[in-house]
This record gives sequence, C-alpha cells and structure tokens, in this order.
Amino acid sequence: MTVVEHLTELRQRVVKSILAVLVGMTVGWFLYRPVFNLMSNPFCDFMRTHPQLAIDPKDPCKLVYLSVTEPFITKIKVVAFLGVGLALPLVLYQLWRFITPGLTSRERRFSVPFVVSSMVLFALGGWFAMLTLPKGLAFLLGFAGTERVQAVLSIGKYLGFVMLLIMAFGACFEFPLILISLTMVGVLSSRQLRDWRRYALVVIAIVAAVVTPSQDWFTMSALMVPLIIFYELSILISRLLKK
Repeated sequence: MTVVEHLTELRQRVVKSILAVLVGMTVGWFLYRPVFNLMSNPFCDFMRTHPQLAIDPKDPCKLVYLSVTEPFITKIKVVAFLGVGLALPLVLYQLWRFITPGLTSRERRFSVPFVVSSMVLFALGGWFAMLTLPKGLAFLLGFAGTERVQAVLSIGKYLGFVMLLIMAFGACFEFPLILISLTMVGVLSSRQLRDWRRYALVVIAIVAAVVTPSQDWFTMSALMVPLIIFYELSILISRLLKK
C-alpha cells in the first residue's frame, strides 16, 4: 500500500471508531443514573460513618454543584467515559486491523486474543480501582477529623476523580499485554525482562505514584502490587513461549 492508501485506511478506521464511541455514548446516556449511583456509593458510605463532616448530618450523602453548567458538563463527561468503555472492543479491533498488514500470518491469529485480553485487563483494572476507592477516600477525607471542617464536594470534581482513577488502573493493567506482545514480536525477551527486574520495580513505583489521582499510600500500593505480579507473570509466559 502507498502512503496515501495507508492514510485513507487510517481515516476509515478512525471514523468507524468515532461512530462506535457515539453509539456507546447514546447507550451511556441511559446508563448515567445507575453509574452515578455506583460511583457515589463509596462517598455515601464514608459520609454515613462520619456524619460530623456533612453539612446535613441527617442526610450526609449529598454532592453539590458550584456552577449553572456543572451538572450538564459532568453528565456529558460521564456519558463520554461510558461511550469509550462500551466502544472499546470495536476501537481495539480497528486498531488491530490497521496494523495487521505489517504482521505475519502467525501474528494475525492473535487478533481476537489481543482484543479480548485488552478488554478483560481494562475491566479488571476498573474493578480493582472501585475496590480500592473506599479505602482511598477514607484515608484522604479522614484527615479532616474535626467538627469545624465539613466536606462539600462538587459533583464534577468527585466524578472526575473517580473516572480518572478507573482510567489510571485500567490503562496500567494493560502492562502485561504490552510486555508479552513485545516479546512475541521479538522486541523483548524473557532474559531482558529478568535482567531489568530491579529497574522495572523502580519504574513501576514511580508510575504508581504519578498516575494515581489520590496519591495516597494505599492506592499507590494497590496499583504497585498487581503491576509487579504482572511483570513476573510476563517473564514466566515469555519463558513458556521460549522467547
């Protein structure tokens, strides 16, 4: 294919991906309420156990908005977040279809496992993020600890924090897939991964400290431990593949 043909195909793949995201956003619009409840439940649970921090102790589970447009903008952000998540399988498939012409027939057979693995790992990361969220909130909000301080969280700030946490964990959980893919195409080897283990641990610690929006020790540790396990599993799988 010529350069122009590659660019034309890239445009087609991008357009299909955008259309898939728009369809996902349409579905996400109707899922907003249950998703909002799911994201706000950890905050509600914390505030119910610490009513002294709430403006209204009788009804502590309240988020506020600080501008006229904040509810609308926040809903659009959440719907866009859901649209990308729902369209992720098709987006990954389009990405794989774009790069397959440069791969061998053996490598092309991994298209379905690549897409499925990416989805599973991202979903696992998002689930793990929601699992660590209550502890992270308890650690951060617990610093108030006095009746003279009250928690007034805006809906945009809070949901933005939760979505960023989910995306950070979901993206980082793609780490083993990247390592194994690079190993399979010959860019890395199990020997190199073993030799770089000490440096990898330092990089993992730095990444966990940077990408976690809360930057508390619990959330950072909750991200570091799976990434270290994934790194060791990548070495094991690479050795089994004799790479």
